[in-house]
Amino acid sequence: MKSRPGKSQSISGKLEIDSQRRLPVTIEMVAKTAGVSPSTVSRILNGTAGVADVKRQAVNSAIDQLGFIPNPVARGLAGGRTLSIGVVTQSLDSPFYGAALRGIEIEFQKVGYTPLFISGQWNQLEEARCLDLLRARRVDGIIILDGRVDDADVCSLARNLPVVITGRSLQAPNVVSLHFSNFEGAEQATQYLIELGHRRIVFIAGDPAHQDALERQHGYRAALRARGVAIDEELVVPGNFSEESGLRAVEGLLREGKKFSAIFAANDQMAFGAALALYRHALHIPDDISLIGFDDLQPSVYAIPPLTTVHQPSHEMGTLAATAMLQLLHGERPVLSMPSPRLIVRESTAAPSR
Repeated sequence: MKSRPGKSQSISGKLEIDSQRRLPVTIEMVAKTAGVSPSTVSRILNGTAGVADVKRQAVNSAIDQLGFIPNPVARGLAGGRTLSIGVVTQSLDSPFYGAALRGIEIEFQKVGYTPLFISGQWNQLEEARCLDLLRARRVDGIIILDGRVDDADVCSLARNLPVVITGRSLQAPNVVSLHFSNFEGAEQATQYLIELGHRRIVFIAGDPAHQDALERQHGYRAALRARGVAIDEELVVPGNFSEESGLRAVEGLLREGKKFSAIFAANDQMAFGAALALYRHALHIPDDISLIGFDDLQPSVYAIPPLTTVHQPSHEMGTLAATAMLQLLHGERPVLSMPSPRLIVRESTAAPSR
């Protein structure tokens, strides 16, 4: 009569099976299952393999079947890289920069790179700390979304790392700059209001420490001068790109009894604040006051009424920045440029009623 296995034997066998199940899945195992070489699997994982779709599908199927999880650290060390890119933004909760960060994230996910996001808070010293921190993390490159870091510091940084920077025009080795024509966009918006018949046009300015804010104000002034419209300095009011500053700006104008028929806010967020101020004073958009913003944030489509604005492709900016960085890492010289600004006309603008 056969003896039945004891409890200790059953536990031992189960532990042995579980241990086997927990063995890490290797590239060699994926290659054997897919019927390709380990080097082909590595190149596909690194996004550098030009292979037939049938082989790529076989590798992806083997990865799913075996539950293979690539080790980014090991992959990076094998190629002398960490497969991480530092991204210095200015505000993690900004709707504009949020769309750009998403564009960066999507592009890097396609090729196995990890973006490390960090905020400089529009502070030059804080940005310098962020750059030092990212270099200590041995990132393979750095993307800077606008910011206040000096051009000289960018060039110094680029001696050791590829750098992509937005919001300025900078020509330097190992640096790609992506510049959007804020001047042209502001000129378009102001010209459109003039063509509708507006002459008393308020401009809510952004933070003068930001280059894009200065360019937008220059575009507003240039459009008025080009069409012979007198610039009333009392209608140029300060803001800081926040909704609250747009609200305060219009509240102040109405409290002082200033006469105007249109408002051009230097970004959509200040336009939203301006709209609230008009609403609180029983002024209707666009019957009483026309309103234009800048950036074409997603909420502008759903504002009441939908906001006329200058389209600035923030998501595409992120995509282009990531693409440029990948090209630099592959030893290529990117030839990329931001799209031209486009005025998106919606229901918040009309000819003056009086």
